[in-house]
Amino acid sequence: MIRPVPLFLAAALLAGVWLPPWEGLIGPFPAHMLRHIVLVALAAPALVLAAPGIAARLAPPVLLAAAVEAVVVWGWHLPHLHHLAMGSAAVFVAEQALFLAVGWAVWAGALTAAVPLAGAGGLLLTSMHMTMLGAVLILAPRALYGAEMAGQQAGGVLMLAIGTPAYLVGGLRLAAVSLREGAA
Repeated sequence: MIRPVPLFLAAALLAGVWLPPWEGLIGPFPAHMLRHIVLVALAAPALVLAAPGIAARLAPPVLLAAAVEAVVVWGWHLPHLHHLAMGSAAVFVAEQALFLAVGWAVWAGALTAAVPLAGAGGLLLTSMHMTMLGAVLILAPRALYGAEMAGQQAGGVLMLAIGTPAYLVGGLRLAAVSLREGAA
C-alpha cells in the first residue's frame, strides 16, 4: 500500500532540492551538501514511510545499512570523488542516486527493525558520523575541495542543521517506542 502524504512529501523534497538553481542562491558547495543531506535524511525516510510494505520486504539489517551508508557518504566526500561528481553529469547522477539508495536502506532498516532499539541505534550511529563530517567541513584548517572556505563551512552547517536533528529525532522516537514496548 502506498501512502500518498509521505509520497507527496518525498516528491516535493526531491523536486525542491534538484529543481531550483541552488548554486546561484547559496553557492556550489553548500548546494551540493544540501542535496546530499536532503536525500539521505529527509527524502529517504519519506520514501520509506510512503511504501512501508516495500521497506519491510527489502530492508537490510539497520547496522549493516548504517555501515554501508557511512562508507558511501565519507567516500563521496573524499576530494577526488567530490570533484568527479562536480565535473561530470553522469557521475553526479550516480552519486545522488547512491546517496538516496543508502539513505533509504538506513531508514528502511531502522523503521522496520524487529527490535526498535536496534533501529534507534542505527539512526543514532548515523547521526554521529554525519555530525562528525559536518564538523570536519566547518573546522578544517583549509578548504578541502578547492571551494572557498566560507562555502565549505556553510555546507558543514547545513549537514549539522538538517542531518543531525533528522537522525537524532528518528533515533529518539524509536528508542521511545522500545521503552513503551518494554513497559507493556
